[in-house]
Amino acid sequence: MTPNELRDFLNEKVERYNRPDFISSDPIQIPHQFSQKEDIEIAGFLAATIAWGNRKMIIKSAQSLLERMGNAPYDFVMTHRESHLEPLDGFVHRTFNATDVKTFIRGLRHVYTQHGGMEALFEKHHTSHSMQPAISAFK
Repeated sequence: MTPNELRDFLNEKVERYNRPDFISSDPIQIPHQFSQKEDIEIAGFLAATIAWGNRKMIIKSAQSLLERMGNAPYDFVMTHRESHLEPLDGFVHRTFNATDVKTFIRGLRHVYTQHGGMEALFEKHHTSHSMQPAISAFK
């Protein structure tokens, strides 16, 4: 694909999907519920993590997960104690379960306390040609 063909292809996708009427039926609505950057990052990351299968079920599961976090994902990640993780018990979306969520919550706290957040971590480790180093650092 030539650069011009790629540009045209991506512009067509923007016109097709970057519309309010698409957002209402897609898991991308999950991070759109928030205005604080960190809430958006965490909600988007968690929704993307479970984004396989039926879109309605993904949205339902993501909403359930956020409700268990008091609809304040960044605050939950940063201030939780082990006992605060109990509301996550019983969460399941396909093969992703409460143990996975709790591990991610702990990992996200590490990202925000030790690396300045998701954006800072990715900014620090990406190259002009690849996101792979940033993805590896995040992992």
